[in-house]
Amino acid sequence: MKSGIARVLLLSFLVLVLAGAWYKPLEGIATPQIDAGLNRALISFATARTLNAIISTIQSTELSFQPLGVGTSFAPGQILRPINELIAQFAELMLAASIAFGVMKVLISIGSFWVISLLMSAFALSWGWFRWRGQQAPIWIERLLFVLLFVRFAMPLVTVGSDAVFQRFMQDDYTKSQKAIEGNRGELMTLAPTIDESNAGKGFVEQIKTWWSNVNLVEWLKKLKQVANQVADHIVKLIVVFLMQTLVIPLLLFWALYRGGKAIIVSPSRAT
Repeated sequence: MKSGIARVLLLSFLVLVLAGAWYKPLEGIATPQIDAGLNRALISFATARTLNAIISTIQSTELSFQPLGVGTSFAPGQILRPINELIAQFAELMLAASIAFGVMKVLISIGSFWVISLLMSAFALSWGWFRWRGQQAPIWIERLLFVLLFVRFAMPLVTVGSDAVFQRFMQDDYTKSQKAIEGNRGELMTLAPTIDESNAGKGFVEQIKTWWSNVNLVEWLKKLKQVANQVADHIVKLIVVFLMQTLVIPLLLFWALYRGGKAIIVSPSRAT
Protein backbone atom coordinates (compact mmCIF):
# COMPACT_ATOMS: atom_id res chain seq x y z
CA MET A 1 0.00 0.00 0.00
CA LYS A 2 2.07 2.89 -1.31
CA SER A 3 -0.54 5.61 -1.69
CA GLY A 4 -0.48 8.12 1.16
CA ILE A 5 -4.24 8.64 0.89
CA ALA A 6 -4.82 4.89 1.04
CA ARG A 7 -2.71 4.64 4.20
CA VAL A 8 -4.64 7.48 5.82
CA LEU A 9 -7.92 5.83 4.95
CA LEU A 10 -6.70 2.51 6.32
CA LEU A 11 -5.56 4.08 9.59
CA SER A 12 -8.81 6.02 9.90
CA PHE A 13 -10.82 2.85 9.36
CA LEU A 14 -8.82 0.94 11.97
CA VAL A 15 -9.15 3.77 14.49
CA LEU A 16 -12.91 3.88 13.99
CA VAL A 17 -13.21 0.11 14.33
CA LEU A 18 -11.11 -0.08 17.49
CA ALA A 19 -12.79 2.94 19.07
CA GLY A 20 -16.23 1.59 18.27
CA ALA A 21 -15.29 -1.81 19.64
CA TRP A 22 -14.34 -0.57 23.10
CA TYR A 23 -16.04 2.79 23.67
CA LYS A 24 -19.42 1.55 22.39
CA PRO A 25 -20.87 4.89 21.24
CA LEU A 26 -23.77 3.32 19.37
CA GLU A 27 -25.15 1.28 22.25
CA GLY A 28 -26.02 4.41 24.23
CA ILE A 29 -28.16 5.57 21.30
CA ALA A 30 -29.58 2.24 20.12
CA THR A 31 -30.68 0.78 23.48
CA PRO A 32 -33.07 3.64 24.43
CA GLN A 33 -34.50 3.51 20.91
CA ILE A 34 -35.21 -0.20 21.31
CA ASP A 35 -36.83 0.43 24.69
CA ALA A 36 -39.05 3.10 23.13
CA GLY A 37 -40.05 0.77 20.29
CA LEU A 38 -40.80 -2.03 22.76
CA ASN A 39 -42.95 0.32 24.81
CA ARG A 40 -44.92 1.36 21.70
CA ALA A 41 -45.50 -2.27 20.76
CA LEU A 42 -46.66 -3.19 24.27
CA ILE A 43 -49.06 -0.23 24.41
CA SER A 44 -50.57 -1.23 21.07
CA PHE A 45 -50.78 -4.86 22.23
CA ALA A 46 -52.65 -3.85 25.40
CA THR A 47 -55.02 -1.66 23.40
CA ALA A 48 -55.73 -4.51 20.98
CA ARG A 49 -56.47 -6.95 23.78
CA THR A 50 -58.87 -4.48 25.40
CA LEU A 51 -60.63 -3.89 22.09
CA ASN A 52 -60.88 -7.64 21.59
CA ALA A 53 -62.56 -8.06 24.97
CA ILE A 54 -65.06 -5.22 24.39
CA ILE A 55 -66.01 -6.44 20.92
CA SER A 56 -66.37 -10.00 22.18
CA THR A 57 -68.86 -8.71 24.75
CA ILE A 58 -70.85 -6.91 22.06
CA GLN A 59 -70.77 -10.01 19.83
CA SER A 60 -72.14 -12.20 22.60
CA THR A 61 -75.33 -10.15 23.15
CA GLU A 62 -78.46 -11.50 21.50
CA LEU A 63 -81.96 -10.30 20.69
CA SER A 64 -84.81 -12.75 21.20
CA PHE A 65 -88.31 -12.44 19.79
CA GLN A 66 -91.20 -14.70 18.75
CA PRO A 67 -92.72 -13.84 15.35
CA LEU A 68 -95.89 -15.88 14.72
CA GLY A 69 -95.27 -17.69 17.98
CA VAL A 70 -91.93 -19.14 16.84
CA GLY A 71 -89.00 -18.25 19.06
CA THR A 72 -85.83 -17.04 17.42
CA SER A 73 -82.84 -14.92 18.24
CA PHE A 74 -80.02 -13.11 16.51
CA ALA A 75 -76.83 -11.34 17.57
CA PRO A 76 -76.40 -8.04 15.71
CA GLY A 77 -72.98 -7.66 17.26
CA GLN A 78 -71.74 -10.44 14.97
CA ILE A 79 -71.17 -7.81 12.28
CA LEU A 80 -68.00 -7.09 14.26
CA ARG A 81 -66.64 -10.60 13.78
CA PRO A 82 -64.29 -9.67 10.88
CA ILE A 83 -62.89 -6.66 12.73
CA ASN A 84 -62.46 -8.73 15.87
CA GLU A 85 -60.43 -11.29 13.90
CA LEU A 86 -58.31 -8.45 12.51
CA ILE A 87 -57.75 -7.13 16.03
CA ALA A 88 -56.73 -10.59 17.25
CA GLN A 89 -54.19 -10.85 14.43
CA PHE A 90 -53.00 -7.33 15.21
CA ALA A 91 -52.47 -8.30 18.86
CA GLU A 92 -50.38 -11.29 17.73
CA LEU A 93 -48.33 -9.02 15.49
CA MET A 94 -47.74 -6.58 18.36
CA LEU A 95 -46.57 -9.47 20.52
CA ALA A 96 -44.22 -10.54 17.73
CA ALA A 97 -42.96 -6.95 17.41
CA SER A 98 -42.32 -6.83 21.17
CA ILE A 99 -40.32 -10.06 20.90
CA ALA A 100 -38.39 -8.64 17.94
CA PHE A 101 -37.39 -5.56 19.93
CA GLY A 102 -36.35 -7.80 22.82
CA VAL A 103 -34.22 -9.95 20.50
CA MET A 104 -32.58 -6.84 19.06
CA LYS A 105 -31.63 -5.73 22.56
CA VAL A 106 -30.13 -9.13 23.37
CA LEU A 107 -28.14 -9.16 20.12
CA ILE A 108 -26.72 -5.73 20.92
CA SER A 109 -25.63 -7.02 24.33
CA ILE A 110 -23.99 -10.06 22.73
CA GLY A 111 -22.22 -7.92 20.14
CA SER A 112 -20.84 -5.57 22.81
CA PHE A 113 -19.43 -8.41 24.92
CA TRP A 114 -15.73 -7.83 25.60
CA VAL A 115 -14.67 -11.12 24.00
CA ILE A 116 -16.19 -10.01 20.69
CA SER A 117 -14.42 -6.65 20.99
CA LEU A 118 -11.11 -8.34 21.78
CA LEU A 119 -11.29 -10.80 18.89
CA MET A 120 -12.40 -8.09 16.48
CA SER A 121 -9.54 -5.82 17.53
CA ALA A 122 -6.98 -8.60 17.03
CA PHE A 123 -8.29 -9.55 13.60
CA ALA A 124 -8.62 -5.90 12.55
CA LEU A 125 -5.00 -5.21 13.44
CA SER A 126 -3.87 -8.38 11.65
CA TRP A 127 -5.86 -7.46 8.55
CA GLY A 128 -4.54 -3.88 8.70
CA TRP A 129 -0.95 -5.07 8.95
CA PHE A 130 -1.26 -7.05 5.73
CA ARG A 131 -3.01 -4.19 3.95
CA TRP A 132 -0.36 -1.71 5.14
CA ARG A 133 2.28 -3.85 3.48
CA GLY A 134 0.26 -3.97 0.27
CA GLN A 135 -0.62 -7.63 0.67
CA GLN A 136 -3.86 -9.54 0.86
CA ALA A 137 -4.65 -10.89 4.29
CA PRO A 138 -5.31 -14.64 4.47
CA ILE A 139 -8.87 -15.40 3.51
CA TRP A 140 -9.74 -16.75 6.97
CA ILE A 141 -8.64 -13.46 8.57
CA GLU A 142 -10.76 -11.45 6.12
CA ARG A 143 -13.85 -13.58 6.64
CA LEU A 144 -13.58 -13.81 10.41
CA LEU A 145 -13.02 -10.05 10.64
CA PHE A 146 -16.07 -9.48 8.44
CA VAL A 147 -18.22 -11.75 10.66
CA LEU A 148 -16.99 -10.10 13.86
CA LEU A 149 -17.60 -6.60 12.47
CA PHE A 150 -21.10 -7.65 11.45
CA VAL A 151 -21.86 -9.12 14.89
CA ARG A 152 -20.43 -6.08 16.65
CA PHE A 153 -21.85 -3.21 14.62
CA ALA A 154 -24.72 -4.40 12.44
CA MET A 155 -27.49 -4.48 15.04
CA PRO A 156 -26.72 -1.06 16.63
CA LEU A 157 -26.44 0.53 13.17
CA VAL A 158 -29.66 -1.12 11.99
CA THR A 159 -31.46 -0.01 15.14
CA VAL A 160 -30.32 3.60 14.80
CA GLY A 161 -31.14 3.66 11.09
CA SER A 162 -34.55 2.05 11.55
CA ASP A 163 -35.48 4.46 14.33
CA ALA A 164 -34.34 7.42 12.22
CA VAL A 165 -36.70 6.31 9.45
CA PHE A 166 -39.49 5.85 11.99
CA GLN A 167 -38.98 9.31 13.47
CA ARG A 168 -38.87 10.94 10.05
CA PHE A 169 -41.66 9.14 8.20
CA MET A 170 -43.84 7.05 10.53
CA GLN A 171 -44.05 8.63 13.97
CA ASP A 172 -46.99 10.88 13.09
CA ASP A 173 -48.94 7.94 11.66
CA TYR A 174 -48.25 5.88 14.76
CA THR A 175 -49.24 8.63 17.19
CA LYS A 176 -52.43 9.55 15.34
CA SER A 177 -53.53 5.94 14.82
CA GLN A 178 -52.79 4.89 18.39
CA LYS A 179 -54.73 7.84 19.81
CA ALA A 180 -57.58 7.20 17.40
CA ILE A 181 -57.83 3.54 18.42
CA GLU A 182 -57.87 4.49 22.09
CA GLY A 183 -60.71 6.88 21.29
CA ASN A 184 -62.53 4.13 19.36
CA ARG A 185 -62.14 1.90 22.39
CA GLY A 186 -64.03 4.46 24.47
CA GLU A 187 -66.77 4.66 21.83
CA LEU A 188 -67.15 0.88 21.76
CA MET A 189 -67.44 0.82 25.53
CA THR A 190 -70.41 3.18 25.30
CA LEU A 191 -71.99 0.88 22.69
CA ALA A 192 -71.48 -2.29 24.73
CA PRO A 193 -74.33 -3.55 26.96
CA THR A 194 -74.20 -2.06 30.44
CA ILE A 195 -74.45 -4.73 33.12
CA ASP A 196 -74.63 -3.82 36.78
CA GLU A 197 -73.12 -6.78 38.62
CA SER A 198 -74.10 -5.27 41.95
CA ASN A 199 -77.78 -5.41 41.02
CA ALA A 200 -78.56 -8.81 42.52
CA GLY A 201 -82.28 -8.39 42.08
CA LYS A 202 -82.02 -8.36 38.31
CA GLY A 203 -80.31 -11.17 36.44
CA PHE A 204 -77.88 -10.87 33.58
CA VAL A 205 -80.45 -11.81 30.93
CA GLU A 206 -83.02 -9.37 32.30
CA GLN A 207 -80.48 -6.55 32.30
CA ILE A 208 -79.59 -7.35 28.68
CA LYS A 209 -83.28 -7.25 27.72
CA THR A 210 -83.71 -3.92 29.48
CA TRP A 211 -80.64 -2.54 27.74
CA TRP A 212 -81.91 -3.68 24.31
CA SER A 213 -85.33 -2.15 24.94
CA ASN A 214 -83.68 1.26 25.40
CA VAL A 215 -81.49 1.05 22.30
CA ASN A 216 -82.38 2.33 18.84
CA LEU A 217 -81.16 -0.71 16.92
CA VAL A 218 -80.77 1.06 13.56
CA GLU A 219 -78.72 3.91 15.03
CA TRP A 220 -76.76 1.48 17.19
CA LEU A 221 -75.78 -0.66 14.20
CA LYS A 222 -74.91 2.41 12.15
CA LYS A 223 -72.61 3.71 14.88
CA LEU A 224 -71.12 0.25 15.37
CA LYS A 225 -70.22 -0.04 11.68
CA GLN A 226 -68.75 3.45 11.67
CA VAL A 227 -66.49 2.77 14.64
CA ALA A 228 -65.50 -0.64 13.25
CA ASN A 229 -64.41 0.91 9.94
CA GLN A 230 -62.33 3.50 11.79
CA VAL A 231 -60.67 0.84 13.92
CA ALA A 232 -59.82 -1.26 10.85
CA ASP A 233 -58.27 1.73 9.08
CA HIS A 234 -56.05 2.69 12.00
CA ILE A 235 -55.04 -0.90 12.75
CA VAL A 236 -53.83 -1.36 9.18
CA LYS A 237 -51.73 1.80 9.52
CA LEU A 238 -50.18 0.52 12.75
CA ILE A 239 -49.45 -2.85 11.16
CA VAL A 240 -47.59 -1.08 8.36
CA VAL A 241 -45.59 1.00 10.86
CA PHE A 242 -44.45 -1.97 12.94
CA LEU A 243 -43.72 -4.20 9.95
CA MET A 244 -41.60 -1.46 8.42
CA GLN A 245 -39.67 -0.82 11.65
CA THR A 246 -39.11 -4.42 12.75
CA LEU A 247 -38.84 -6.26 9.43
CA VAL A 248 -38.63 -4.36 6.14
CA ILE A 249 -36.22 -1.55 7.07
CA PRO A 250 -33.92 -3.76 9.21
CA LEU A 251 -33.62 -6.30 6.38
CA LEU A 252 -32.75 -3.58 3.88
CA LEU A 253 -30.16 -2.09 6.25
CA PHE A 254 -28.67 -5.51 7.01
CA TRP A 255 -28.33 -6.15 3.29
CA ALA A 256 -26.67 -2.75 2.73
CA LEU A 257 -24.24 -3.30 5.62
CA TYR A 258 -23.46 -6.80 4.41
CA ARG A 259 -22.64 -5.61 0.91
CA GLY A 260 -20.70 -2.58 2.11
CA GLY A 261 -18.74 -4.47 4.74
CA LYS A 262 -17.85 -7.24 2.33
CA ALA A 263 -16.64 -4.72 -0.23
CA ILE A 264 -14.32 -3.10 2.33
CA ILE A 265 -12.93 -6.15 4.13
CA VAL A 266 -12.94 -9.02 1.65
CA SER A 267 -10.69 -8.75 -1.39
CA PRO A 268 -12.65 -8.46 -4.68
CA SER A 269 -11.20 -11.74 -5.98
CA ARG A 270 -12.60 -13.53 -2.90
CA ALA A 271 -15.95 -11.75 -2.56
CA THR A 272 -18.02 -14.59 -3.94
